[in-house]
Amino acid sequence: MKYSELTEEIIGCAYRVYNKMGFGFLESVYEKCMLIELHKAGLNAESQNPVTVYYEDEVVGEFVTDIIVNDTVIVELKSVRRIIK
Repeated sequence: MKYSELTEEIIGCAYRVYNKMGFGFLESVYEKCMLIELHKAGLNAESQNPVTVYYEDEVVGEFVTDIIVNDTVIVELKSVRRIIK
C-alpha cells in the first residue's frame, strides 16, 4: 500500500486519543485531540481545509476536510452514540 506507514501512524494516534478520552464527546473535541497527537508524532496535520474535487479535469465539488495529514491523507472523523447493525 502506497501510504501504509503513514496510515498506520494516523491509526495509532486515533487509538491513543480513544484510550485517553473514551467515547461520548463531539467530533470537534476528538478533532482537536487528534491534531495534538498527530503533531506529537511529528506529522503535518491541518484541520478544516477546503478541498476542490476534480473529475477528468473538471471541478465536480468542494468540501472541507476534518483533518489532512502531510498533504496526503484525509481523515474523516465520526462520533456516534452506538453502531447499529
